[in-house]
Amino acid sequence: MSTDLTTFLDYLDRVHARTRKVILCIPEEHLEWMPAPGRWTAGDQVRHLAGIERWMYAETVSGRPSCYAGHGRELADGLSDVIAYYDRLHEESRALFAALTPEAWSGHTMTPAGAPITTWKWLRALIEHEAHHRGQLYFTLGLVGVPTPPIYGLSEPELRARSTTLATPKV
Repeated sequence: MSTDLTTFLDYLDRVHARTRKVILCIPEEHLEWMPAPGRWTAGDQVRHLAGIERWMYAETVSGRPSCYAGHGRELADGLSDVIAYYDRLHEESRALFAALTPEAWSGHTMTPAGAPITTWKWLRALIEHEAHHRGQLYFTLGLVGVPTPPIYGLSEPELRARSTTLATPKV
């Protein structure tokens, strides 16, 4: 990942769009379905993504302490409210990220654990965090049989079909 703020913001927008595409696949009736006791619902995962980006990452890179409040239904309940919460908090976060000065971008941020980290490296962790939870959303939706879009254009079967003209590697 580039260490340039503008490049990061463009990349963040693309990551967010890929995640949002999966979120839009969640049926209302499966939003709060829990795969096992104590596990997160799809709604929990989306609320968590929104809240952690805004109230942990955006706050800490702005020089303030994390004020993450969790992922409960009291934050947003119902599919349309959860999507609106995700979108609103992302826009707020993005605006705070875009306001970073070059000095802040290349300077240090204090994590909630009390460890200093270069700001752009901290925001790189945000991208990894979102990819992790997007994967959980794919898995959760798969458990209830909800079709999801391929992340980069081709599904695995489509890739295999297009790859058949190549020699099959020996194992």
